[in-house]
Amino acid sequence: MSGHNLTGGCLCGSVRYGTASPVSAATFCHCRSCRRASGAHSLPWITVARAGLHWLGSAAPTHYASSPGVTRSFCARCGTPLAYASDASPGTLDLTVGSLDDPSAIAPADHTWMEDALPWDRPADGRPAHPRTRND
Repeated sequence: MSGHNLTGGCLCGSVRYGTASPVSAATFCHCRSCRRASGAHSLPWITVARAGLHWLGSAAPTHYASSPGVTRSFCARCGTPLAYASDASPGTLDLTVGSLDDPSAIAPADHTWMEDALPWDRPADGRPAHPRTRND
């Protein structure tokens, strides 16, 4: 996978990807949609350039329009959440940090969508916490 700075894939190994370096710092998202899609209280994401992402492996990801203008990608065989793409950011997409081959290499810098976080989900890790996105 020459030229790919990050590699990853699903639990069963059917869907794999390679991509260039991240374009921004990773974040823990606490929104309701990510919570439902992942089955966890928050989901760490890393943003990459769409043009640099290459789907590899024996299967392509399955895509699901989870809300207007948003598509989530996952493995149809094992269910691993892999990517989030928004029409509002056509040049980038987010990859789940947990699907990276080396997730320990990407430490989230902050928490986003804290206004949607569950009442018991109040991180005390010293990272900045934003009510919505970093820009709100």
